[in-house]
Amino acid sequence: MNQTEIINIFTKKTLGLTFVLSAAALAFAQEKVGISGSVVSKNNQPVPYASVTFSNKANKQLSDATLTDEKGQYKLDLTPGQYDITVEAIDYKKNVVNRQITSAGNIGALSIDPEASATNIKTGEIQGVVITAPSTKPYKVELDKRTYDPSQDIVSKGGNLQDVLSNVPSVSVDTDGTVSMRGSSNVRFLINGKPSALLGIDDGANALQSIPADQIERIEVITNPSSKFEASGTAGILNIILKKSKKTGFNGSVTGTLGYLPQTNLNTNLSWRKGNFTWFLNGGGGYRESKNTNRNDDYFSNAVNNDDQIQRNTDSENNSKNNNYNASAGIVYDITDKTSVNASGTVRTFDNESVGNIDYFYDFLAIPNSRTQRIALGTNNNLAFQGDLGLDHKFDDKGQNLSLSLSLQRNRSYNDTHIDQTRDGIEELENIVNQNTINRTVIAKADYELPIGENSKLEAGYRLDINNNDYSNDVQQSIKQAPLSFLRPYTYDATYKEMFNAFYLQFKSKIGNLGYQLGLRDEISNIDIAYKNLLPTSPALNTRKNYNNLFPSVYLSYEFSKDNQLLLNYTRRIDRPRSFFLIPNPNYNDNQNIFDGNIDLNPSYVDSYEFGYSISKKKFTINPTLYYRHQTDDTKMLVYNKLATDEDGNILDPKVIESHTKPINLGTDDRFGLDLNFNWDANSWLKFLGNVDLFGYNTKGSILYDTFDLEGNPIQAVANFEGKGFSTRARLTSTVKFDKTFSVQLQGFYRGGQKTAYQDRKDMYAINFGASKTIWDGNATISFNIQDIFNTRAMRSTTYTANSVRDSYMQWQPRQFALSFTYRFKQGEKVEQPKRKKDINANDTGGDEQGGPI
Repeated sequence: MNQTEIINIFTKKTLGLTFVLSAAALAFAQEKVGISGSVVSKNNQPVPYASVTFSNKANKQLSDATLTDEKGQYKLDLTPGQYDITVEAIDYKKNVVNRQITSAGNIGALSIDPEASATNIKTGEIQGVVITAPSTKPYKVELDKRTYDPSQDIVSKGGNLQDVLSNVPSVSVDTDGTVSMRGSSNVRFLINGKPSALLGIDDGANALQSIPADQIERIEVITNPSSKFEASGTAGILNIILKKSKKTGFNGSVTGTLGYLPQTNLNTNLSWRKGNFTWFLNGGGGYRESKNTNRNDDYFSNAVNNDDQIQRNTDSENNSKNNNYNASAGIVYDITDKTSVNASGTVRTFDNESVGNIDYFYDFLAIPNSRTQRIALGTNNNLAFQGDLGLDHKFDDKGQNLSLSLSLQRNRSYNDTHIDQTRDGIEELENIVNQNTINRTVIAKADYELPIGENSKLEAGYRLDINNNDYSNDVQQSIKQAPLSFLRPYTYDATYKEMFNAFYLQFKSKIGNLGYQLGLRDEISNIDIAYKNLLPTSPALNTRKNYNNLFPSVYLSYEFSKDNQLLLNYTRRIDRPRSFFLIPNPNYNDNQNIFDGNIDLNPSYVDSYEFGYSISKKKFTINPTLYYRHQTDDTKMLVYNKLATDEDGNILDPKVIESHTKPINLGTDDRFGLDLNFNWDANSWLKFLGNVDLFGYNTKGSILYDTFDLEGNPIQAVANFEGKGFSTRARLTSTVKFDKTFSVQLQGFYRGGQKTAYQDRKDMYAINFGASKTIWDGNATISFNIQDIFNTRAMRSTTYTANSVRDSYMQWQPRQFALSFTYRFKQGEKVEQPKRKKDINANDTGGDEQGGPI
C-alpha cells in the first residue's frame, strides 16, 4: 500500500469519525423557549460582542449566557423563569436587570453606559474573533506550580504534545524526544492529574506524538510538587490538562493538518452542556513520517598496547511511518448543586512501520578493513484503554469537599523486528525479534479538604496504585544461513508487579502577609520481579523490593502586595527505576550496541529547594527562581566494551566489538541555578515570552568494573563520572500582531554544553517560525509553521570509556513544516463557575485530581 492510499484511507476514517461524533452530539439537542434581544449604548448605538448572562433565580443550573453579534443582537434558548440579566462589555459599566421569561419572543433592548475614561489597549480572542477584551497571559505563577497556556503558541499549531512541550518554559525536549526540566530527564507525566494509558509504557517519543496539540488546554509545570502529589519524578511533574468545554449548548471544532516530512492529522472536539448535564467527545487521528539519523565514530585502544587501535564508524538512518487514532468520551452529571459524578473513557491506537539501515565500517591496523551492513524492518502496534469514574461532593459552601476517583487502564504493545546483516557483501546474520508487553494499572484516590476558620485549610488523602507489566521476548538468530535458533539469553518471560500505598496530610494557613503550607506524605512500595530466560545455567529470578519512605514538603510565601510575592519551598522526591531497567537483557535489536538491565537497581532520592520571586502586572510577569537539588544514589549509564562472545562466554569474532550500556546507582548529583521566566506585552502588537535557565552541576562517582582488552583478555577499568561546570538553556518567543486577525511568531532555543570526565556534550540551538490568520468572521483559523528553520537541532557529544572514545551525532527529526486549518461551529458562551473563597496560597487547583474526569 503506497503513501497516497494510506492518506486517503486515513482521511476517510477520520472524516467518518467526525460526522459520527457530530451526529451523536445533535441527538442531545433540546428545544427551549427562544428569546432574542439587543444591547445598546446610552445614545442607542448597538454594542457588539457584549456579554449577556442570564442567571436563573430559582435554579442556577438553568443559567446560560451568550455574546451579541456585530450588530449588538443576540438569540438564546432558556427555560421560563425569573432571571437576573448581567450585561458587560469592555469600556462599559456593568448593568444588571431583572426579567421574567415566560414565552418565546424579543425581550427588547438592554442598555449599558460607557466608563468615564474608556481605553482600548488590550485585545483578546473570543470565538476566534479578535475583539476588545483583557488578554490572557500564556504563563501564570502559583504557589506550587506554573501554568502554560498553549492556545497562543502558533509554532505548535497542528502538532502534538512533543511540539507543545518544546515551547514550555523550564522544559526542554532533546532530539530523541527525551523531556527534561532544569537539566534532569526524570520527569513524571500526568494526564489530568493521573498517570495515563495515553502515554503508554516505555513508548517514549511515540507516546508524546500521539496526543494532538489542539486537545491540550494547558500544561502545569510543577518543579517542586507538594506532598499532595505522588513522590515520583525527581525533576518534577508535567500535568497535561486536556480540553473539556465550559461553554453552554453544543460546541465543537475540527482541525486538519498537512505537513512535511509527510504528515496529516484530523481531530475534532465536541461538547454539549445544558443544565446539570455535560458531555464531551474528542477524537481523531493522523499519519506521520519521521527520520532519525545517528552517527557514531568509535576509537578503541588496547589497554596494554595503545598502538593496537581499531576505528569503527557507524552510520544509522531510521525511517518510520506511523498511524495513530484516539477517541475520548465523558459525561458529568450534577446530582444536586453539591454532588456530581463523572465518567469517561479513552482509547488510543498507534501503528508504526520502520526501516533502519546501519553501516559499521571497521578500520584495523593489522587486519584488512571490514564493512558490516544491517537492515532492520520493524513494526509496532500499541492499543491503550482507560476508564475513569469520579464523585465530587461539597459538604457546604465554605470549602469542605470530598473527591473520590477510580481509574482502570490497560496498554498492550507488540514490537516485531526482522534484521539482516551482511559483512563485505556476504550474508552473515539474521535476527527475528518479537517483543510483547502488557501493562495493567488500577489507581484509586480519595481527597478531603476541610477549611478551618477564615485563613486555614486541612487536606488529607489516600492513594492506591497497582501496576502489572508482563514482558514476553523471543529472539531467533541464524549465523551464515544456518537454521534459525533461539538466542537464549534474550528469549525470556518476565513479570513486574508494583503496589504503592500513599497517605498524605497537608495544612495551609496565613498569618498577615505570610502564607505557609506544611505537608507529609508516606509511600509504602512493594515490587516483585519474576524473570526466566532459556539459558539452562541461568536460574529463574524472583526478587522482591520493599520501601517505606516519608516525603515532607514546606511552602512559604510572603505577599508584599497583590501579584507581588516571595516564594520559598522544600520537598523530598524519589526516582524509582523504570520497570524496563530492572529486567535483565531487556531487548536485542543490535548485536553491537546492547542495553543491559540491572535487577539490583534501587531508587534515587532528591532533596529540592527553591527560592523565588513573582511579580505580575498588566503588561508583564517576571518569575526568577533560585534552586538547589541534591540527589543521592544517582542513576548513571555505564558504557563498556567487550569482544562479541557466545552464550558460554567464548569469543566469536575478533572483528566485532560489543558496546554495552547498563544503568547503575552511583554517587551524587548536585544541580543549582537560576530559572528565569517572563512574559512582556511590549505594546499592542508585540509580545515576548522567555525562559533562561543558568545552572551549575557537580557530579561525583566512579566505579571499578570488569571488561576485556582487544585481545579478549579480562581487565579491570574505572568509569569516572566526576564533573562540574556551568551551562545554559534559553528560549525566547516573540509574537507580532499585524492586525486583529493575523499574527506571526518567531521562537529561538539554545542549550549550552555540559562536560564531565565521562562525557562532553556540545551546545545546540534551533529557530522555529509560525503564522496564524483568522478568517470567515472568526469561525476558522489557518496556521502555518516551520520547525527548525536552519536544520540545526542535533545532539553532538563525546563519550570516554576505559578503552574507547566515541563521537556521536543524533538528529531525531530534520526540518519540517505544517499547514493546519481549524473550523469552529455552534460556539456558545462560557459560563463562569461560582467563585469560591480565594485560597490563601492561590493553590485551589494544585492537587493530583486537577483537570476533571478523564
